[in-house]
Formats: sequence, C-alpha cells, structure tokens
Amino acid sequence: MSLHPYRQEHEDIRELLRQYDNLKSGRSHSFINEESFERIIDHFDDMDDLGKAIEAAETGIEQYPFSASLLVKKADLLIATRKYTRALALLDQAEILDSTDIDIYILRTDAYLALDQQEKAVKLLEDALDQFEGEDRLNLLFELADVYDDYEEFDKIFDCLRMILEYDPNNEEALYKICFWTDFTGRNEESIRVHLEIINEYPYNELAWFNLAAAYQGLKLFEKSIDAYKYALVINEKFDYAYRNMADAFIRLRKYKDAIEALEKVIELARPEDVIYEAIGHCYDKLKNYAQARFYYRKASHLNPEDAKLLFKIAGTYLNEKNWSQSVKYLEMALRINRNNPEFNLAMGEALMKLDKMKEAIQHLSLVVRNRPRNSVGWEALIRCLYEAEFLDEAEKQVQVALHATGGKPLFLFYQSAILFALGKSKEGLIILELAMEKSPRILKKLIDLNPAILQNQQVVDLVARFKRNKSI
Repeated sequence: MSLHPYRQEHEDIRELLRQYDNLKSGRSHSFINEESFERIIDHFDDMDDLGKAIEAAETGIEQYPFSASLLVKKADLLIATRKYTRALALLDQAEILDSTDIDIYILRTDAYLALDQQEKAVKLLEDALDQFEGEDRLNLLFELADVYDDYEEFDKIFDCLRMILEYDPNNEEALYKICFWTDFTGRNEESIRVHLEIINEYPYNELAWFNLAAAYQGLKLFEKSIDAYKYALVINEKFDYAYRNMADAFIRLRKYKDAIEALEKVIELARPEDVIYEAIGHCYDKLKNYAQARFYYRKASHLNPEDAKLLFKIAGTYLNEKNWSQSVKYLEMALRINRNNPEFNLAMGEALMKLDKMKEAIQHLSLVVRNRPRNSVGWEALIRCLYEAEFLDEAEKQVQVALHATGGKPLFLFYQSAILFALGKSKEGLIILELAMEKSPRILKKLIDLNPAILQNQQVVDLVARFKRNKSI
C-alpha cells in the first residue's frame, strides 16, 4: 500500500493525460483502456473544463464505440451544458448496450425535467422500478420522489418514502424526509403506522421514535408525542430536536415548567438561537414571572436586534407589571423598526393613556384604526381615549365611523350612548342605550366601565331593570 495515495493518484492521472495527449497528436501509439478514459473525463469535469471533458468522452467513444459507460459520461456532460436532446439520444444508445445502468434512467429524468416534461420523467421512473432491486431501486425511488416534488404531487412523495422504508427501515435520508412530508401532507395516521412497524422491528431507531412523536404531535396527541420523544432521548440523550419538539408539546399542554426544562437542554446541546430564548421567555411570561421572561426576551433580542416583535414582548412584560414608562420605552424601540404595526401602536396608545398623555395616545390609536378599520379593538381603545380626554365631539364622530366600519357592533352603541349622555343629550342617549340593550344586554358592563356614574341616572336604572325582568343580563 502506498504511504502517499493522493500523490500516487496525481502521478497516475499525469501519466494518463500524457498518454491521452500522445493519442490525440498521433505521436505514438498509446493504449488507453475504457476505465482510464473515464478517469480522464472525470479529471476534466472536476477541473470545470467541460469542453475538454466532452472531447475526451468523444475520443473514448471513438476507441470504444460499444461502451455504454462512456456514452453515459458524455450524456451527463451534455446535460450540464444544456444540450438535452443530444443527451437523450446518447442515453437511448447506451440503454441498448446496457439496460442495467441506473445512471441512464437518472440522467434521462434530469433531461426530461429540464425540458419541462415531467410526465415523461414520472413514467420513465415508474416503469424502471420493476427492473431494479436493492440499492438501485431505492435510488430510483428517491429520484421519483424528487420528480413528484417538482411536479407538486406531494402525496406521492410520501408514498415513495414509505416504499423506501418498507425495504430499508433504517434509511436515514428517507426517515428525515418522511417526517417533513408527513407534516406537509397531514398524513399523520399513516406515518404512525409506518413508524410503529419500524419500531417493532428496530426498537432502538431514534429517528423512527422521533417521527412517531411528530406524527402524534400533528394529531394534537401531545401526551403520546411526549412519551415517544422521551424514548428517542433514551436512545440518544443529545437529540436536540427531540427536546425542541417536546418543549412545543409541553407548551401546548400549558406545562410551562416542563417546557422550560426541555428548552434549556436545547441550549446545552446546540448553538444559541433567538427562537429558543424567545420560547423560554414565553413560558416565563405565561407563568407570570415577568422578570425572567424579560431576561430571555432580551437574550433573544441580542441575537436578533432587528426583530421588533421581541422588543414588543419585553414591553408586554412591563405592561403586565403596570410599569407604563418602561413599556413605552421598549414600544418606542419597536416602533422605530416597524412604525405602522397596529399591535405596537395599540399597546403604545394604552400605555400613554395610563400616563395621561392623551393626545399622543390618540395619534397612535388613530394609526391602528387606519390600518385595521374593521377591527373593533382599535376603535374601542380610540373612542375610550377620546371620551376619557373629554374630546366628546370628536368621540361622537368616531363612534359613528366605528359603527359603520364594524358592521354596527353593539359595543359602539353603548359607547355612543355614553358619549351622548356626557354631551347632555340624555334623551338621545337613552334611545341608543335601549337599542344597544336589545342587541346585546351583556355588554352593558362596558358602558359602566367607561362611565360608572351613569347608574346614578334614574332613567338608565329603570331601563336596565326592565331588561333584567324580561331578559337575562
């Protein structure tokens, strides 16, 4: 055995190229066998000199006109140079000489796809499946799956991968791919059957356990998915994607402490990611541990400083703590990145109202209703802000617009009534209140929240009492 195989290989190819040059120039009669021509072609191909590679293939074919492998080599090069029709003609010749060469079918498929003839590619591969066994058949199934992907026959991709796993249950490529296509096609029940069969035969196949768990997760059977992920982790305790997906299942079950534990394992095993820190922050948010939530949201924000949503989530923790000034600080940062975001502007409007900065709040809430005119949440906040700021004339105008924009939501009838009472238009206010009570008496509490003193009005009390007698509030 040579101590320097790469040096030996380099010397061998140099000698072959010298012989090849002699053959082309006719300086001396040099015998180059078929395999050596293949090596010369591969050398030029590796050097990205396709012209010389094609020339070498043509010279080889002159010497060995019945060589299927050299015809296939030339066809491959022609496909690389987009000469698809010539390549197909060569592959037809090669098939006559050796119909067992799988590369003929794979290259023909590539040519058909390049010519936008997916139907021919599919038929070719489907017919060829019956001619091959073992690894060759698996390669054809992978090729067929790629054609179906190009053809957007996504269910058939799943079928190809299932057939591969029936023959080779431990095929890693197929196991990785079928997990994605199960989720994409929604064929979770079939995936469960496929992977249970694999696990029965190969109980230590971690990918099969992972895929089984993912399929349960797709069916929202979160407890079962967690159990399957745990089996995968027993087999491979460093399987970070199993921890990641298991954390998602725990979050769905509102088991936030368990989710945090799983996500912390992801951080131990993989490089830091903003989405993982954000998920931990979310869990602490749900546990009402706002300081810890902020800590992880900030870590996520350091990794992805252009993500305004993370700044908004930090602001949210301060809003939950009623720390309005700090929430405004982070909302301003978020709005610098995404000025017109309705969610950010709504939160800013609410925080500024708490700080009694009504005019600034109105500006932000006006942006919300401009961007989402049919959404009642923005209108509710804007009208409430105008009312509390005692801009009653403007509030009356905007409540009319809100009623039109939201299709006459009863909430805005209650608000309209409150505004009319505040404007001293008690008779009109009472008429609108009666209309609102007929539509949705349960929303009365919104009116009382806006103006608790309205219950001191005897006419309002009598109206409410009448509805209480006749309808349940």
